[in-house]
Amino acid sequence: MKSILFRLTAGVASAALLAGAAQADTLRLLTWGGYAPDNVIAKFEEETGHKVEVTMSNNEEMIAKLRATGGGGFDLAQPSQDRIEGPQKEFGIYKPLDMSQIKTELFTPSMLEATKKNSTVDGEIYAVPHIWGTSGLIVNTAEADGVKDYTDLCDPSLEGKVSYRLKRPTLIGFAFSMGLDPFEAYGDEAAYTEIMEQVEQKLIECKPVVKTYWSGGDELLNLVRSGEVVAAMAWDTGGWKLNSDNADINFVAPTSGALGWIDTFVLPAKGKSDQAAYDYINFVMQPEIAAMITESAGNFTASKGADEFASDELKAQYQGSFPAEAVDNIKWYPPVPAGLEAIEGGILDRVKAAQ
Repeated sequence: MKSILFRLTAGVASAALLAGAAQADTLRLLTWGGYAPDNVIAKFEEETGHKVEVTMSNNEEMIAKLRATGGGGFDLAQPSQDRIEGPQKEFGIYKPLDMSQIKTELFTPSMLEATKKNSTVDGEIYAVPHIWGTSGLIVNTAEADGVKDYTDLCDPSLEGKVSYRLKRPTLIGFAFSMGLDPFEAYGDEAAYTEIMEQVEQKLIECKPVVKTYWSGGDELLNLVRSGEVVAAMAWDTGGWKLNSDNADINFVAPTSGALGWIDTFVLPAKGKSDQAAYDYINFVMQPEIAAMITESAGNFTASKGADEFASDELKAQYQGSFPAEAVDNIKWYPPVPAGLEAIEGGILDRVKAAQ
């Protein structure tokens, strides 16, 4: 009897050890620079027993690596949300998420819903949000306090003191500011062309106000620092960088909505450590951990309430730019259908050439 009991006890103990070993998998993470800082990885490994192998990449390389292996070689990847539907339909490189494994209460609801919508293929959800950022307005409020939306950059009183890029975000932003919805027209080339032609006319009308069309980030920052430009269309982190030097300058979320990108979490089709991947997602979406990633990456995450744990300066800048209603009003970029970039290219060329 004692021998049988010993064997049963030993068997249960062995099973528990095996289960623990199975749970303590190696997570092969394919991500962007700054998204998986050493202090976060060390804390995750210590608390979960999982080991993490980090490979830095970008959208193009991520898709190429996963396509070459049919979705193998990695257990968790972080492509942008507009790089999910198309590659999945064409190459089948991801596997659907089991949403019951994800603590959805940790996510900012509007970001979670936007990402689920933009990453649903054949009724299955393939991604949840992680790092995000926006383009909108950088405004020197001491000089241009009336600039609240993209089309305010056309105000004649700002002649020679405005700048933006001749790129698709400007076309999209101006369209929303004009009361149009370019994303709704993505599936209809004729409707999209009509919207873009209206934006073309508006941008041509605005040309006398524009000092220059900036092409590089440092160029724009220097123009604003010097006071040559008092209002511009640019990205949020650029505005916060300027705010650190001059309290009158900050990023402003336009009233029609900032334009947002999201880098996500997806499971590669042939990943071998799904549980470790889910554990990692839930770990880094905790507000305190998410704030550590923000300090490393420079951008905020979709973790609900994480801004409260950021540095005092960054928290003040973020909360000044993004009250809750501004976050919920962000226009998240959906996947771009084929043919639209050619339409946009023609519009931008004509705006540039207009006298």
